[in-house]
Order: sequence, then C-alpha cells, then structure tokens
Amino acid sequence: MFEKINGKVVKVDVGMAGGVVARNGAMLFYTGDVSFAPHQIPGAQGMGGMGGLMGLAGRAMAGEHERTMLAQGNGQVHYGFAGLEVHVVHMQPGATLRVEASRLLANTAGLQSSVVSVMSSGGGGGGGLMGALRGAASGALTGQGMFTTQLSGQGAAVLLAHGGFLELQVGGPNPIVVDPQAFVAAYGNVQTELKAALSWRDAVGRGSGEAMQLHCAGQGVVYVQASEEKL
Repeated sequence: MFEKINGKVVKVDVGMAGGVVARNGAMLFYTGDVSFAPHQIPGAQGMGGMGGLMGLAGRAMAGEHERTMLAQGNGQVHYGFAGLEVHVVHMQPGATLRVEASRLLANTAGLQSSVVSVMSSGGGGGGGLMGALRGAASGALTGQGMFTTQLSGQGAAVLLAHGGFLELQVGGPNPIVVDPQAFVAAYGNVQTELKAALSWRDAVGRGSGEAMQLHCAGQGVVYVQASEEKL
C-alpha cells in the first residue's frame, strides 16, 4: 500500500494497490507504466440547482469533493501536496474513515466513497435531509465544510494536515471536543455531533471556530491537525 518516504511524501505501487485515487495535483513523479485519468466521486447530485436551504445543502455536499485522478497500471507513484504533513491510515474490513475532502491526499481505489453530514456521522445529531440542512447552515455560519467524505472497505488512505497530526483515542466516558477547523478525520465507530458553544446570536460575526464545537464519542481514533489553518 502506501509507504511514507518522509513526513510529506508517500509512495505506492499502483498495481499492487489495485489503482489509486488522489487529489488533482498531488502526483509528484512516477516510474513504470502508469496512466492517469479524471475520476468522478459520487456526490450530492441533483441538489445543487435547487433553491433555499436545499440548494445550500446540495452545494455544500458537492463542494466536499476535490477534483481527483485515478492512477492505474504497473509502477510506483510518489504523492504529496503543498508541503503538508502526511499520515497513512490502514483500514480494516468493517471500519469507516470520515475525512474532509481537502484533507484527503489519496486512497486505494477499492474503497467505497460517499458523503455524510457531520451532524449525523455515525448516528449523532440526526440524519437525512434535515441533518444535511443543519450541516449546511452551520457551515455557512462558521465558514467550515460540515460534510465529510466517508471511506469504507479494506485498503488505505493518506491524510493531510498543517503542522503535524495529533492522534486522539476515543472511548472514554467523556467525548473529545474538537475545533471544527482543526478536525482532520475520524476512524472507527466514532459518532460526531456539531454543537454551538455560543448562542446563534452571539456567534454571528465571529469568525472563530470556537463558536461551534465537534463532539466525538464512541470507539476509534480522531485525527486533529496542529493548526486551525484551512487546506
């Protein structure tokens, strides 16, 4: 699968990985017979053209995806992006990884991909359309994308972060509370719920992520970057 060359670059044998999906512009160099083609990730189709909050939710979900390229063939490809720190997550069958698209560098092509609302990831906070609408409204207020890319299956994924990673174990009696701007990903059976730390009236006009907090509970790992800088 993916092998770290240093803190900012990974390499992968594309043939052994069964193909690799990576964000556009992440390929640094390769050796061997490798082909690259645009890759379409399933998204929130059909909602982006609707008005009001439904249109907002659709545009937010569609915006969760970065442009991606599919690498296939036989050879080794080196990936990195903007000098950011990288971390490899080896996924086991039955586990899920929820990661913001801007913080996902690459993943093996065999993983299943979908988009979920942070409000309802793992069952916390209500799902369906209302969860999507609340997530879109919260994202508009805080300036954060309140939808994450969910990967499942057996394979591996590479995360990106500013300033390095903090790997937090979730499973104690109390949830781990994360600034949404510092959140990178959650792996395992982790439920996430977005809560207002301030009243909506107090939060208006405040650009700080402290207006909203992401509560993480269950069993698994939460990855946090050592910065609130957006990717």
